Amino acid sequence: MIWFLIFIFTCYSILIISLSIGFHKVDEFKTEKKIEINSFSVIIPFRNEAKNLPHLLTSISKINYSNNLVEFILVDDDSTDNSVEIINRFIENYEVGYNQKNIFKVLKNNRTSNSPKKDAITTAIVIAKNDWIVTTDADCILPINWLKKLDSFIQEKEPKMVVAPVNYNVENIFLEQFQLLDFMSMQGTTIGGFGINFPFLCNGANFTYKKEAFLKLNGFAGNNSIASGDDIFLLEKFIKSDKKSVLYLKSDEAIVTTFPVKSWTDLLNQRTRWAAKSSNFSSFKVKLIGLLVLLVNFLVIYYLFLGSLAMLFIPFVLKMIVDLFLFLPTIKFFKIKSSFYKWYVFASLLYPFFSILVVFKSIFFKYNWKGRRFKK
Repeated sequence: MIWFLIFIFTCYSILIISLSIGFHKVDEFKTEKKIEINSFSVIIPFRNEAKNLPHLLTSISKINYSNNLVEFILVDDDSTDNSVEIINRFIENYEVGYNQKNIFKVLKNNRTSNSPKKDAITTAIVIAKNDWIVTTDADCILPINWLKKLDSFIQEKEPKMVVAPVNYNVENIFLEQFQLLDFMSMQGTTIGGFGINFPFLCNGANFTYKKEAFLKLNGFAGNNSIASGDDIFLLEKFIKSDKKSVLYLKSDEAIVTTFPVKSWTDLLNQRTRWAAKSSNFSSFKVKLIGLLVLLVNFLVIYYLFLGSLAMLFIPFVLKMIVDLFLFLPTIKFFKIKSSFYKWYVFASLLYPFFSILVVFKSIFFKYNWKGRRFKK
């Protein structure tokens, strides 16, 4: 067993250090083009987001970009609260910023598959008038220079798809700090993957692609039976079609902020939803990475309960140290406050148990999300 432990942790260390090197290879984008050229259709699906929509809409009102080059398409996915009323009131009452009603469209989702979010995005793309599709979520806050930075990046790099950063707005309590650390590991892995020329993660809360390319690749066709994955599976399609045209925008002015869930049950359901799509990844290497991470977490738990006294905490400490190679540059880029260190040990100890539970639940059980029940 000890040789298996050494082998797995050696592979894991190589992976994390490689991603850390890749993270540093992705340069921060500083260019600011004076003339705005690209037109964006920002698509925002929503379902019962009355609590979050005021934050989103306020941030939209502050976005610094030409009115004639942007539209916001909000797609109602069968909300039962007053979300639509909040949006309509915002459109009618706003006197500054995006005050032209034709900039905003509110649609009803046209459900045609097992994936409500993919249906919502497709519903919006059908009527989107601009060259670039940008997706985000209704529980997000958008930075003021978000579209301006995207425009500059597209002008200079000429991509067909842009993956960009997402951060959490958290309070100093363990549940939210745990989510932040888990999310930072995914963000660091996303950036690191691009840096080693092996992009395999993205986040639909900050995701941009050419409408023409989306239609040419038949959008979500082939994976719309899977409830989640409106981002990952589309990323795979674009990479398979033209890998060099898929780029990462590493800029603190392009960071979209979202909020953590407020209960452990919701967190488990959310992460189960994310994990449920992993078996459908087309890349064998990505599946191998997932298996490696799973084995590392399993070994941490195994030695905590069944290992010898001398080996009790060694796998846990090793993993915690190795993870810092990627965590440290990630939290520096995202400007995470020093409370990170306060929670890191406790979160690292809980994470192996949590991740194994998520995998188990994603394989054998259905999950609830936004008032609906889904199976894998």
